[in-house]
Amino acid sequence: MYVINLRYTGALAEIDDALEQHRMFLERYFAAGVFVMAGPKVPRDGGVIIASGIDRDRLDAILAEDPFAREQLAHYDITEFKATRLAPGLQLPEPSAT
Repeated sequence: MYVINLRYTGALAEIDDALEQHRMFLERYFAAGVFVMAGPKVPRDGGVIIASGIDRDRLDAILAEDPFAREQLAHYDITEFKATRLAPGLQLPEPSAT
């Protein structure tokens, strides 16, 4: 699994202009089973994405497709981790074949 920490490098007006395309990008990879959680940080200076079932090279290629990346509006810090404990009622995502 990966924690992707986005830090905005563009002005919020630029972020807002690209937000709908960014949301479509997120939706595509939620539907593909790669992203399992995402949302803005508080205060609104970036966001966080949790990704699973993918190797790092493929994740880097996917993140390069993000409109925030293409327009150089965000910097991405990526941390890989192995989830070994979960709160009761939660399940780890199934590994994908990608």
